[in-house]
Amino acid sequence: MALRSGGRVLVDVLRANGVERVFCVPGESYVAVLDALYDVPQIQVVACRHEAAAANMAEAYGKLTGRPGICFVTRAPGATHASIGVHTARQDSTPMLLFVGQVGRVMRDREAFQEIDYRQVFGGLAKCATEIDDARRIPELVTRAFATALAGRQGPVVIALPEDMLRDEVDVADLPAATRSVAHAASADVAEAHDMLSRAQRPLVILGGSGWDDDARAAMQAIARRDALPVACSFRRQHLFDNRDPHYAGDLGLGPNPALAARVRDADVILAIGGRLSEIPTSGYTLIEAPRPKQQLIHVHADANELGRVLQPALAINAGAAEFVRAFAALPALDAAAWRDQTRAVRAAYEANLIPGPSTAALDMADVVRFLDARLPDDAILCNGAGNYTTWLHRFYRYRNFRTQIGPTSGAMGYGVPAAIAAKLQHPERIVVAFAGDGCFLMSGHELATARQYGANIIVIVVNNGMYGTIRMHQERAYPGRVIATDLHNPDFAAYARSFGAYGAVVERTAEFAPAFETALAAGVPALLELRTDPESITPRTTLTEIRDAASSGLRGGSRA
Repeated sequence: MALRSGGRVLVDVLRANGVERVFCVPGESYVAVLDALYDVPQIQVVACRHEAAAANMAEAYGKLTGRPGICFVTRAPGATHASIGVHTARQDSTPMLLFVGQVGRVMRDREAFQEIDYRQVFGGLAKCATEIDDARRIPELVTRAFATALAGRQGPVVIALPEDMLRDEVDVADLPAATRSVAHAASADVAEAHDMLSRAQRPLVILGGSGWDDDARAAMQAIARRDALPVACSFRRQHLFDNRDPHYAGDLGLGPNPALAARVRDADVILAIGGRLSEIPTSGYTLIEAPRPKQQLIHVHADANELGRVLQPALAINAGAAEFVRAFAALPALDAAAWRDQTRAVRAAYEANLIPGPSTAALDMADVVRFLDARLPDDAILCNGAGNYTTWLHRFYRYRNFRTQIGPTSGAMGYGVPAAIAAKLQHPERIVVAFAGDGCFLMSGHELATARQYGANIIVIVVNNGMYGTIRMHQERAYPGRVIATDLHNPDFAAYARSFGAYGAVVERTAEFAPAFETALAAGVPALLELRTDPESITPRTTLTEIRDAASSGLRGGSRA
């Protein structure tokens, strides 16, 4: 065999595993990999402006494709910047590989320049964190990393690469691509789940997690229609079920529809497929109580270690979401007589929740999102970061197609713009819209330079209310009127966008949004619309003044909690 550098061996493993794109911020610690990528134009190299954005793009790619997103960063500063993407990949169960340049092997354990122990730093965050000491083991360890990222509960793997190891010349054979291992539900477990549902009076299905595919999603919708089951989606997983379907009950995110919350609380049997049922979809474990739910819980999860870890189910099924759904679809139809009318009622409550309450704001976010809901095609991709602005998007937009909602269940700010860039590079023919708050946007808005450089013509909607809105809301609830650290003095976001060669415009009234959006869509470059909103409009259901007044009244009554 011909001698190859460690960098070239690594790139050949990426090719063998079907990698089409890597996201990076270049660093001297892995120049040998960059040099090898120079000779492999089949793999697009996307150079970003910050490692957090590169990691978020890789994580978003994993969500969009179901394959591990690939990110390369340099030693300690680059790695710690990228850790936010690793955290999101872990919480969101997204397959991802983070490759980190490491100091040369002879420098280790001397606190050399930018040296850290990656096994220690990422050991509790990633599914696996390892370091490759011998270039001859690159095919073995990187192929294993792909398999680990995809297996069971999917997630991130971190691989440290000593820079001298990447320059070593070795004669090592390549390996076949990694394959995904996933648990399949035992037929007896599927039959028991079917039997429990057949005896239910108030069933509810909750979808979440990763590992889904188009066929499983279609099978789940067929099951819901066949069995008249109401289906809710977990936090930022609304794309797992067509929101227009008459069996869709809504999403269990932050501030869920009270009618849906009541439905969860009153259900006698809950079939939870794919998700962990963590803090957000359970409303702090009040809708589904830990450790022992009041409902009969059928919990289907790809990782056996998740089953019973927080919630003790009546029936635990270790299986991939897609694999369970396909097995359940093969069973006979359930007799839905006991709950058919309830499914219609919960759907009616969802549709009623799509109608916003009265607003006196000059720019009404509900109307903005309702316009997008009517205007965008079914395959449009909407991305977002974290903040109260997302509550309008989650409540009033109806996701129709699979993988059209790309948002962090980890609650990471700064995610929306990088995710949108990754989505547009993957699907250049589709409309991609990023939602960001004013605080959220400035954590990654510099990536407009990346979007412009690579022709990713995304549309960014910046919701500017001049504050960290979510924190202000909590501040007013706990310490009314004592505002500190949440005011923001912002730049002209539209002018900022134009400085990158993007299109930028300011929208201050509801009627201005539709024509501005059409102009942005036709701009032929990345575009940004700055929506200047009333800070009083803190959520679709309340105002800051109402929150402050209620909190102040509580304090006067002697309760500061």
